[in-house]
Amino acid sequence: MKLPRHCGAMALCAWLCLSLSAPASAQPFLGGKPVTIVVGFVAGGASDLSTRIIARQLSDNLGQPVVVENRAGAGATIATQYVANAKPDGTILLLGTIGPMAVAPHIMKLPYDPVRDFASISMGVNFPSVLVVSPELGVKTFEEFVALAKKEPGKLTYASTGVGSASHLAGELLNQRAGIEVVHVPYKGGSAAMVDLLGGRISLYYSTPSSAESHIKSGKLIALATTGLKRTETFPDLPTVAESGYPGFNAVNWYAFVAPAKTPEAILDRWNKEFVRAINTPSVQDALKQHGLTPDPTTRQGLTDFIHSESETWGNVVKERHITME
Repeated sequence: MKLPRHCGAMALCAWLCLSLSAPASAQPFLGGKPVTIVVGFVAGGASDLSTRIIARQLSDNLGQPVVVENRAGAGATIATQYVANAKPDGTILLLGTIGPMAVAPHIMKLPYDPVRDFASISMGVNFPSVLVVSPELGVKTFEEFVALAKKEPGKLTYASTGVGSASHLAGELLNQRAGIEVVHVPYKGGSAAMVDLLGGRISLYYSTPSSAESHIKSGKLIALATTGLKRTETFPDLPTVAESGYPGFNAVNWYAFVAPAKTPEAILDRWNKEFVRAINTPSVQDALKQHGLTPDPTTRQGLTDFIHSESETWGNVVKERHITME
């Protein structure tokens, strides 16, 4: 059947509109430029691992490179300052962590302001630490550890991934709640801390579940407790500190994604959608959970509110425990 002439003209017009609009709609995000997510710790730890899992999915979804760059040192404040000073065009992002974003401002004068110099994108993951010791320490339960620490104040040492890190704060919070004095030893990252724990150079470590799991299963380390309010899927038979005599004890780590403060709102909104999409991908969720990490994508405002709350909570601990950079 022959179409009326006006129908043919309408079809041609529609085809032209689609053709003209196609390049704009298909244009790559940020012009297809490579994107860098800066991590403030050495490769191999949970921060690096989780970021790489999410970055791979972002790269697949966007069809452009999303790489992870490790800039370790000073409790991740070096990486944080670097991104604070980066060009706010959406191509350089930061894995924001509890130390430089919520704790360090209460400990020292910083060259950046976590509130003023950054814009929230989305939470990534959260997870408790797991308190692990060497079998050589001679304790098999959390209660035995506390008893030993009380018997030998100042003799035991615990590792952290830096001053103001989640592992540091977990140790200080337990010192406060249990009335013990275990000496803090900061490291540049979880891998280095784990090496020294396995080598017997420190007594214990508030480790990430992913770093500790294989060593616990092999018997090289003994797990005593986890630091969240609830037991973890990774260690369902392991009690929390809260249920071991210290109700309300909660020291949970988290990794979030932020950008330089002056990044345009449209780019920040797009990044939020991309991160939420990537983190909610079933394969990404499975990969994160296998390492004891709980996926937790959020709205931009949700992340901002959370960081403010964490800053207030841990600022009080810093003050009460007289935590300094020394």
